[in-house]
Amino acid sequence: MIKKIIFFTFIILFLNACNSTKTLIYKETPKKNIISQIEVPVKPNTINKNIVKNQIPNKKTEIEKKVLSNDEIIKKALMQFYNEWKGVRYKFGGNSKKGIDCSAFTQRIFKEKFNIKIPRSTRTQVKVGEKIKKSQLKLGDLVFFKTGRIDRHVGVYMGNGKFMHASIKGVKFTKLNKNFYKKAYWTSRRIIKDL
Repeated sequence: MIKKIIFFTFIILFLNACNSTKTLIYKETPKKNIISQIEVPVKPNTINKNIVKNQIPNKKTEIEKKVLSNDEIIKKALMQFYNEWKGVRYKFGGNSKKGIDCSAFTQRIFKEKFNIKIPRSTRTQVKVGEKIKKSQLKLGDLVFFKTGRIDRHVGVYMGNGKFMHASIKGVKFTKLNKNFYKKAYWTSRRIIKDL
């Protein structure tokens, strides 16, 4: 009998020692059942009330967690990128902080922030992703413009009727309903599905 107690005690201690120090939290957004997965560190020797039902009463066991929605994750990544590139001047064919053009700007955003490879030129970027109507624009969608007989322009939709782009005045935000861009609007593409 004592051997069995010692054996089971050893097994329980062994299993508890192998617990992970991270937990995955899933959040379903109310709109389109998008599930975001965020790793949250768990303090050793704590019990998460959401995971373990049978717990010792009156013991503080909760940890602070922040679960971000898909849009919050995208917005944060885009704003980080914007803050790194804000004010960089426009340079046709440029692809650095010494000067960048619109399609290099969008290509870098998707590669650096979302690990998504898109083509280099506006004319090839307009062929990737899913075509969407202007009325369906969501955060992170590409917006395209015909700015001349053969010239094309691209930016990233940021919500609230604004888009981020490398314009002739440098990297900045512009309203979609600004007269020039309202007239020049061509199409939109969705590159980011779910994170």
